[in-house]
Amino acid sequence: EVQLGESGGGPVQAGGFPKLPCEVSDNKLNMAWFHQAPAAEREAVAAITFYGDTDYTNSVKGRFTISREDPKNTLYLQMNSLKPEDTGMYFCAAGGRLNFAPLTTVAYKYWGQGTQVTVSS
Repeated sequence: EVQLGESGGGPVQAGGFPKLPCEVSDNKLNMAWFHQAPAAEREAVAAITFYGDTDYTNSVKGRFTISREDPKNTLYLQMNSLKPEDTGMYFCAAGGRLNFAPLTTVAYKYWGQGTQVTVSS
């Protein structure tokens, strides 16, 4: 069983630039970040393959960066130019070793508990 743990959430002003870390017990997998706004479905934000290839949902391209630091077993999400609509729970996920970075929930078997980010205008 792969364990994941997010941190780094909290209140932030619009335009802010928090960096969310996620510790993962097995870093030999593709990994991703998902966002779940209040009363909405969980949606992919960014994904990264074991080999370092990345993909992003259109709404965060140019603002968010996903990265992994394998020696530290840590996945990151650098969030820039935050908007109120970025408010919600952020989950990290891991699973598979496809040679592309899926932006779908079904591609990931293991999930963290999430961390709340609240963006105020």
